[in-house]
Parts: sequence; C-alpha cells; structure tokens
Amino acid sequence: MTETAEKQKTVVTPEKKRANFVKLAEGRTQAALAAIQKIGNLANERAYGKNPADIKKIAAALKEAIAEMERRFDPKTEKKDLFKL
Repeated sequence: MTETAEKQKTVVTPEKKRANFVKLAEGRTQAALAAIQKIGNLANERAYGKNPADIKKIAAALKEAIAEMERRFDPKTEKKDLFKL
C-alpha cells in the first residue's frame, strides 16, 4: 500500500469527529454526574462525620475543575502557564 493510500484511510471526517465527541462527552459527563451524586451521598449524618470546612473544600475543588474544563473549551483563553520567571 502506498503512503498516499494510507493517509486516505486515516482521514477523519467532520461527521466522524462529531460522533466521537458526542459519544465520549455523553459517557464522561454521565460518569462525572454519577460521581458527584456519590459525593452528595456523604451528607448522610447517620453514616458519616463531616464539617462545613469539608463541604467547602469539596465544592471549591469541583468548581475549579469545571472552570478549568470551560477554559479548555474557550478558544480565546490562552493556555495556563504553570511557571514564569
């Protein structure tokens, strides 16, 4: 098989890209929602000892993760630099 023929086989159409995105996004979003629901189950005071600081830390971590996900989808946002001198 020639190099050109191999390249033609690996071309992904916009429709295929969209289908892949939808499939992965739906599955990953459902998994994230299920995980968040499980965290909510920790509110059961008969089974778990918690304090308001714990809840604030959990909520802050989840909000930051959502904000980072939204930044990654925004084409206007520059990549976050971890360190600069």
